Amino acid sequence: MEPSAYEAVIGLEIHAQLLTATKIFCGCSTGFGAPANAHACPVCVGLPGALPVLNRKAVDLAVTAAVALGCDVHERSVFARKNYFYPDLPKGYQISQYELPLATGGGVALPRSLGGKCVRLTRIHMEEDAGKSLHDGFADSDRKTYLDYNRSGVPLIEIVSEPDMRSAAEAAAFFETLRQILVWLAVNDGNMDEGSLRCDANVSIRRRGETTLGTKAEVKNLNSFRYLEKAIEYEIGRQIDVVEHGGRVIQETRLFDAAQGKTNSMRSKEEAHDYRYFPDPDLPALVVDAGRKAQIVAAIPELPDTRRRRFIEQYALPEYDAALLTQTRGVADYFEEAAKCSGNAKATSNWVMGEVLRNMKERDIEIDAIAVRPAALGGLVAIVEKGTISSTVAKDVFAKMYDTGRAAADIVAADGLAQITDTSSLEPIVRRVIDAYPDIIAEIKAGKDRKFQFLVGQVMKETRGKGDPKIVTDLVKSAIG
Repeated sequence: MEPSAYEAVIGLEIHAQLLTATKIFCGCSTGFGAPANAHACPVCVGLPGALPVLNRKAVDLAVTAAVALGCDVHERSVFARKNYFYPDLPKGYQISQYELPLATGGGVALPRSLGGKCVRLTRIHMEEDAGKSLHDGFADSDRKTYLDYNRSGVPLIEIVSEPDMRSAAEAAAFFETLRQILVWLAVNDGNMDEGSLRCDANVSIRRRGETTLGTKAEVKNLNSFRYLEKAIEYEIGRQIDVVEHGGRVIQETRLFDAAQGKTNSMRSKEEAHDYRYFPDPDLPALVVDAGRKAQIVAAIPELPDTRRRRFIEQYALPEYDAALLTQTRGVADYFEEAAKCSGNAKATSNWVMGEVLRNMKERDIEIDAIAVRPAALGGLVAIVEKGTISSTVAKDVFAKMYDTGRAAADIVAADGLAQITDTSSLEPIVRRVIDAYPDIIAEIKAGKDRKFQFLVGQVMKETRGKGDPKIVTDLVKSAIG
């Protein structure tokens, strides 16, 4: 049977570290990169008598994410103990939520290029992260496993989707869109390399037209959009191959080997009852009352898709510009402030997408570290639009603004960069260029118009880019006759 006879059924579980300074149940730092076990205390490692105290900021961030994703935030939720044994889980259980999670429902809209379908969410719940087992990099790694509990107790939300996705591309787009929203809200830093955003994919197949779900395999700890897409594509192909050869897909947990581009079996998949969930006796029920929720809702900023649509409507920007400018909240804020100062949104958009983003990439910095602040860029765009300087000269002015912190108008005045619009000053330069290239003049008169721009370029070169391009063009045309 052809692979097209099957369809994939995909659901994702996203683990997002909440952007707090301290852990979910103690005062230890959540900072990344500290020496092993530098950020650990009796609560982190579950010593007898150590009691957890819930981090209020973590709750606020979790509620922020849930509201922004359209979830129903429950007034009362309960922390539970998820019991399993693993060396990086010193208590022998993980504090999570199960029967009564923080939020349920909601959804994420995929890009219009993928049909714009809404992927429903099942739930969002809070939990603590486990520590980390280190298997490599030590002289005795062949005999011992080392444990780092710095991540133990780091606050997470787990965002669980319904199995609404039908392709690896849809799953990757869902993960990417969700990441953008979480970073936009400052709920998560989006750093997948450091493990603060991770994804597990539940993948199954069924014959097209069927409604019963197939047996799923869970692919764990995918930390990039590309790996997620490749892992799912492989897993779909693997399961189809198993069924086509008369086999049966086994419910199991698998890991993606990026080097080989394939998934490998890790262990049989646990069911919920295997974890023996029960309410944590050390933690009271979490109550998010209407007043607290209202305060959080009021503080949620305009979300990226809403802002993208507004940029198109309010500033008459093309779809491409609006999408690029709303990739991050910082860039969107920068553009909007600069546009208000320049009075020309499209010209400002061109500068932000050009010089500003180029500097960010070359210097490997975020938008808040750009030395030319929005109002200063707006001032530069304004004098270009006024015709005071050409766009070519403006790029040099931008570079000087970046290096010196001076305003565009001050640099233009001090360096004598204003465009030359006086025809009496330009005419002698045009005449010298015309006299210097008689052969090209002859070709132009013979109908080879493509050489005309060469002459204009020579005049602009003589004026060091300060000649008004329109006036120069008119003067060269007049001089050729």
